[in-house]
Amino acid sequence: MFLHPHLRIRLIFVVTSVMALCGIIIACRSNTANDANISLAPAIATLNCTATTFTASPTIGTAYSAMALVPYMGGNGADYPVGSTIASTGVTGLTATLNAGTLANGSGVLTYTLTGTPLATGTATFPITIGGQSCSFSVTVNPTGTGGNTSSCTSASPARVLAAVNAFKATLSAAQLATVELAYNSANCYTWSNLPASLSARKGLRLADLSPAQRALALAIVQAATGTIPNEGFDEVNQVVAADDVLGAIQPNGYGNFQYYIAFYGTPAATGTWQLQFTGHHITHNITYKNGVVAGGSPIFNAVEPDTWTANGTAFDPLGQEKAGLRAMLAGLTSSQLASAKLSSTFTDIVVGPGKDKQFPTTKVGLAVSSLSTAQQALVLAAMRPWVQDLDAETATCLLTIYQNELNGTFIAFSGSETLTNQNDYVRIDGPSVWIEFLYAGGVIYRNQPHVHSLYRDRTRDYGGSF
Repeated sequence: MFLHPHLRIRLIFVVTSVMALCGIIIACRSNTANDANISLAPAIATLNCTATTFTASPTIGTAYSAMALVPYMGGNGADYPVGSTIASTGVTGLTATLNAGTLANGSGVLTYTLTGTPLATGTATFPITIGGQSCSFSVTVNPTGTGGNTSSCTSASPARVLAAVNAFKATLSAAQLATVELAYNSANCYTWSNLPASLSARKGLRLADLSPAQRALALAIVQAATGTIPNEGFDEVNQVVAADDVLGAIQPNGYGNFQYYIAFYGTPAATGTWQLQFTGHHITHNITYKNGVVAGGSPIFNAVEPDTWTANGTAFDPLGQEKAGLRAMLAGLTSSQLASAKLSSTFTDIVVGPGKDKQFPTTKVGLAVSSLSTAQQALVLAAMRPWVQDLDAETATCLLTIYQNELNGTFIAFSGSETLTNQNDYVRIDGPSVWIEFLYAGGVIYRNQPHVHSLYRDRTRDYGGSF
């Protein structure tokens, strides 16, 4: 075919331009694909070594193999490789290795494999660094013949509590002493509620009726009896009480930080049985001592309204670790496991709350923990941890070992959404001993915002197992 020279030149120009444009497009697409394959560097906001959970406890001179689950917050979704081997310090003979995985976009759990033979009793510590954060987690090495199956938990806390009680009692009048120290019986011990004290009477002395010095001494007792981990124990008590101040600013009718009561059931002493009760609107602690040992640290009722808030530039989420643990536990299940764990009932409140002592369901429902993988079982134990850590560290460690040994008889269940963000979302951990319930109840003062009701009980150790 004959083309005029000028047309031939134009055609060559057009073809060349199109080819060049296609090359640009292909190059852009290729570069975009390459960019998408560039891996993010792992990054997290917070690494919480103090909340590490172990799938088994080590014993001196015995070969040990277990996993350590370390919670984190603020993950960026990046992949991370197998970590370098970390040798234990303190008690030597153990190593920890990070398993490869992918960070969650938010909160999640890192898994370390622990192996070796511990050469002494005491604490084995592992320093870790990942995602720009560093901390150390520790595991207690037991002496030969121990396994955490004790019926009571030895700790230094009872002696500290008794000293604080005696300092407080020394400041009381005879009338105040008669009000705070009552008989150790079920009628007294069972007197607590999740309602404001103005709507449900409490026993003991109200903080509002004490002098500032007496009030400080009363709170020192609670501090000596409870845990020291941030957002748990005494820190959690203070934050939940602060939430009552937020409510009191809106509706000053029984809400506020002084509307809490302290009582002793039985005579506080290093021998015999007695119970410390600290109770008010959204916090109740019942801790029972027998011959200087913590015989029971439950029931504990924890709730908060508003669920979260900010004051003076500080964000508060007192039960954030409890929520994160339960969400991680449910997120670790497969779709078929979730279907087995889901209950058809709708819950508007917790089942074995105040006034329902000893009324546990006779049949366990939901998903058997015995059917779960080792990693999934570790998430169940990690979900228990924030409630148990409201107690002093030694007691919490002892009880968690007991609950770990009972995992094969434990069931988990939920209702509503597994994300645990909506009103009536409910989750339960039901073991041979441990009982934990969590519910997003409807708002009372903050009508459009659901708030948490939660409960930790022990079937055999509530109120020291006396009733």
